Amino acid sequence: MYNNILVAFDGSEFSKAALIESSNWIKRHGGKLIIVHAVYFDEEEFGIAPEQREKRFELGKNICYQTKETILSEFAIDVDSIVCEGEPPDIIVDIAREKKTDLIAMGTYGRKGLKRLVMGSVTSKVIVNSPCDILVVKKPCSECTGEYKSILVPFDGSEFSKKALGHACRMSKLDNAEITVLYVIPRYEEMVEFFRTESIKKSLMREAERIIAEAKKIASSASASISTTIQEGSAGDSIIDIAGTLKNDLIVMGTYGWKGVSRAIMGSTTERVIMNASCPVLVVR
Repeated sequence: MYNNILVAFDGSEFSKAALIESSNWIKRHGGKLIIVHAVYFDEEEFGIAPEQREKRFELGKNICYQTKETILSEFAIDVDSIVCEGEPPDIIVDIAREKKTDLIAMGTYGRKGLKRLVMGSVTSKVIVNSPCDILVVKKPCSECTGEYKSILVPFDGSEFSKKALGHACRMSKLDNAEITVLYVIPRYEEMVEFFRTESIKKSLMREAERIIAEAKKIASSASASISTTIQEGSAGDSIIDIAGTLKNDLIVMGTYGWKGVSRAIMGSTTERVIMNASCPVLVVR
C-alpha cells in the first residue's frame, strides 16, 4: 500500500519518531524508505558567516549517514538518504514528487510548538502541496511500531471522506484493524442562529443515518467490517474526544480540497485534529 515512504528528517526526536514508525511499517509490509534532510538557506545569515553553509551541509550529511546506517542495522530494509539546500517544505514536496513516493511521514513538535508550526510553516505547506498522503506521527519513539489495530475515520459523505474510508479499509486488512466511522452532526443553530425544533432534530438525524449507511456500503464493497458512531458538536473536538475514548492508534482523514485552505489551515478541522489528537493522523490526498 505504501511502498515508497519519504521521511522528513532533521535529527530531532520528533522526526526520529516518524522515521521509526515508517521503518517498522516497511519491515512489516515491504517497501523503500527515503530520508530527506533540508539545509535551510538564509542568504543574510550565510552572507555574514559563509562558512556556516558548508558546516550545515556536512552536519546534515553526517546525520543522514549515521541514521541510515542505524536503520539498515536495526531494520534491514531498503533505505536511501538525500540532503538538499532550500526551504524544507519545498524540498520535501519536490523530492516526494520526483521520487513518486506514496507517503510523506513527519513528526510533530508538541502541541504548543505545533500550533506555531502549522500556520504557514513546514507541516501546513507540506500538507497543502503534497502529491501523496501525509502521516503526522504524534507519539514518542518507544511507541512507534508501524502497526495500527484501531482506526478512526471521520466521515461526512464527501468524496474526500470516501477516499479516506477506502484507505482505512485497505489498511485494516494488513493488520486486522478495527475501524470506527464517525459522523458529527453540526450545531447548525450556532452557525445560522435558528431555533432547532424537534422536526429539525429528526431531519438532521435522518441525514446522519443516511451518511452512515453510505459508509457501511463502502466498507461492505471493500469486504471490511466497521463500527459506526454519531456525535453532535464541533467536528474537530468530537474527533479528538472519540479517538481518546476509543484509544484509537490512527486517525485517517480526507483533505477537503486544499485550495480553499491554502491561505492558511488555521481554524480547519484537519488542523485542529493534527494539533490536538494523541495518536498519529494520516491525511489522505
